Amino acid sequence: MESAEIRRRWLSFFEERGHTVVPSASLIADDPTLLLVPAGMVPFKPYFLGETKPPSPTLTSVQKCVRTPDIEEVGKTTRHGTFFQMCGNFSFGDYFKEGAIRYAWELLTSSVADGGYGLEPEKLWITVYLDDDEAEAIWRDKIGVPAERIQRLGKKDNFWSMGVPGPCGPCSEINYDRGPEFGVEGGPAVNDERYVEIWNLVFMQYERGAGDGKEDFPILGDLPSKNIDTGLGLERLAMILQGVRNMYETDTLRVVMDKATELTGVAYGAADASDVSLRVVADHIRTSTMLIGDGVTPGNEGRGYVLRRIMRRAIRNMRLMGATGPVVQDLIGVVVDTMGLQYPELVTDRKRIETVALAEEAAFLKAIKGGTNILDTAVTETKAAGGTVLPGDKAFLLHDTWGFPIDLTLEMAAEQGLAVDEDGFRRLMKEQRDRAKADARAKKTGHADVSAYREIADGSGATEFTGYVATEGESTVVGLLVNGVPSPAATEGDEVEVVLDRTPFYAEGGGQQADQGRIRLDTGAVIEVRDVQKPVPGVHVHKGVVQVGEVTVGSSAHAVIDVRRRRAIARAHSATHLTHQALRDALGPTAAQAGSENSPGRFRFDFGSPNAVPGAVLTDVEQKINEVLSRELDVHAEVMSIDEAKKQGAIAEFGEKYGERVRVVTIGDFSKELCGGTHVHNTAQLGLVKLLGESSIGSGVRRVEALVGVDAYNFLAKEHTVVAQLQELVKGRPEELPEKISSMLGKLKDAEKEIEKFRAEKVLQAAAGLVDGAKDVRGVALVTGRVPDGTSADDLRKLVLDVRGRIPGDRAAVVALFTTVNGKPLTVIATNEAARERGLKAGELVRTAAKTLGGGGGGKPDVAQGGGQDPEAVGQAMDAVERLVAETA
Repeated sequence: MESAEIRRRWLSFFEERGHTVVPSASLIADDPTLLLVPAGMVPFKPYFLGETKPPSPTLTSVQKCVRTPDIEEVGKTTRHGTFFQMCGNFSFGDYFKEGAIRYAWELLTSSVADGGYGLEPEKLWITVYLDDDEAEAIWRDKIGVPAERIQRLGKKDNFWSMGVPGPCGPCSEINYDRGPEFGVEGGPAVNDERYVEIWNLVFMQYERGAGDGKEDFPILGDLPSKNIDTGLGLERLAMILQGVRNMYETDTLRVVMDKATELTGVAYGAADASDVSLRVVADHIRTSTMLIGDGVTPGNEGRGYVLRRIMRRAIRNMRLMGATGPVVQDLIGVVVDTMGLQYPELVTDRKRIETVALAEEAAFLKAIKGGTNILDTAVTETKAAGGTVLPGDKAFLLHDTWGFPIDLTLEMAAEQGLAVDEDGFRRLMKEQRDRAKADARAKKTGHADVSAYREIADGSGATEFTGYVATEGESTVVGLLVNGVPSPAATEGDEVEVVLDRTPFYAEGGGQQADQGRIRLDTGAVIEVRDVQKPVPGVHVHKGVVQVGEVTVGSSAHAVIDVRRRRAIARAHSATHLTHQALRDALGPTAAQAGSENSPGRFRFDFGSPNAVPGAVLTDVEQKINEVLSRELDVHAEVMSIDEAKKQGAIAEFGEKYGERVRVVTIGDFSKELCGGTHVHNTAQLGLVKLLGESSIGSGVRRVEALVGVDAYNFLAKEHTVVAQLQELVKGRPEELPEKISSMLGKLKDAEKEIEKFRAEKVLQAAAGLVDGAKDVRGVALVTGRVPDGTSADDLRKLVLDVRGRIPGDRAAVVALFTTVNGKPLTVIATNEAARERGLKAGELVRTAAKTLGGGGGGKPDVAQGGGQDPEAVGQAMDAVERLVAETA
């Protein structure tokens, strides 16, 4: 069965059973803590945490995932890989353990003709969590799995949590026995190579507390809603259904190895070293294709670095097997053809994926030719000198000049028996970052080779910027790149980078965002410009999309910027200068600029300060800025020598490099700075500046954020409306609001304390009566009862412990109380030391009660908590506890 069919059957099976099919999310994680999506449940995390309501109580998906912590191990074993697909079905308060287990068994063991995967039931082994009696009973009694094929494992293997306080629960894993040729018998507890896990069912029923590792954390109680999160590894199931030994021999990876064999003449199975290379190529090329398809481009940081690293590792392994020319297009073509059956967007986007990959391959092949010689020479010199460590400056040279990722240098050096001075390498990298903002600018060039821009500059000269005095103008197209590659022409829909001989478009720089607008050609073609960058000095690159017609190099053009956007940004930039000066006046020269961003109608300004700026000082700064606006000061710019600018006291802008001639922007008698940005003509044009607040962004660096002009007015108008509403509610003047609201909150907090105190006292008042009603069960004082509905878990626990404490310590005692919260039964059971000496443990008693209630629970021998689904069964649960006490005592 092909992988595409496995995926189709999965989605069809669950859709037919009422699940909503959710398309795979992008590999680019919508989570600031993750670079890439590493697990199938990540897109559903907000639902499990209760942050967002799911679109349906039952969902299913096949999620693309990438994990990269063991990249260097890929290929060396048949178990490590970077890209995989996780099939999942999810329930949010709908079905729970029995439903999840029945679905899994039905899909796995139903015949292929009936839409299942047709696995032999006798080859499936089950693992459950140590004390999950409920799951084991379902597998054994309702599914019919023999007890000898069900094994119990601990928290490390069969208990799931996110690693932080929140939802958690026991797991049940389904494992497939591949037979004696893969090792000794004994089940997954003995041999996970023979008994390979294919499906993990997570029963999210508890809330965990803080703790370290996978095992050291407390269970705080039941979740209000029990959820299901399952994951089946598509590649692992494909390995079984296709009858191959490992995932590299499955259909979507074997075809890549076969293509690599065709290109190099090296067959899989011929030698261990070449087998490693073939597996590296298959895994990394497939992962690269999927990453590029989801919008990742090669780079030197973050997910871009992950892509660059695995692409270059794949290309190098092809060369180790004898490939001499470009190979990426052929390899990616195979991946698109096979994975495109599951993800049609790969086929649609084939051209862009190939363009990005080819550009990276071309850059690396150029680098590896010179870099390998440099590395070989460095290795020879190091060994000749008796050394065992390649110097850090050699690794830096390979990275900086030839584009070798440090990981590649480490790997190639290790192959020749050398370590690498990583500390020295990283020190040199830091020094380079400190010298300039080269990395930030490099990111703006996309995946195009910077040399392409240099060639345009060499042939046509620097771009003449006319934007200080004009918002539109005539020009000529002197350079054109399509999807990062130089091209003589582009057509409708193409992503293009256009270089004009002269332009009114401001290129992003000095903290000011780029202009947007349109370029109209004499041929009738129109380009919508979305961004403008200067990847190399003097060259403005207009990035956008061809909306109509064909663009060709040499065409005449009329460039027009979005004037409204430009003016809004100019207001923000002038306001930044005013803010800078006002902060320096208030805090002193240490409040030097450390960065800025000027956007339409708003700006942020970073400055040096060892401490937070007091609110009163910030208010004074804001007032001073707006007083300057009312003075209607003229703003003008002039070009002068750097020495003259310094003599006039002009402030240099953060991170900028200046030549002999500089542009100085002066705002009346208030501010004078070196600046290449665009500004208003008079401070009155700003209208209003509103500082929103300040915060820390790092040690010794603060950030002010502000609104300008209409945006500032709108903000204040909304605030005025809120103040008016509060006045109406509290019946007071604006200046009285803080005191009145503070008083109201204080009274509310006091009332809440009184209510809590009253509620706790009322619950505890019942303790004496409960003790008087204790039964004697074979010498054990047994207290059972039902307290008023709505009693919280904390109050129920306090009551149980209070009752236990009222019974003499020399008499064995068990206290089991019940309540109903939100229509679901809850129980807390406690035992004293004398009872525990007679074998009565709270955890075992809770599991018995909770099972009767249709749920589960757990805890320590002295106190435990559980719950269920059936509030009508509370009486039966009390009887079950009494029977177990009688049997045990």
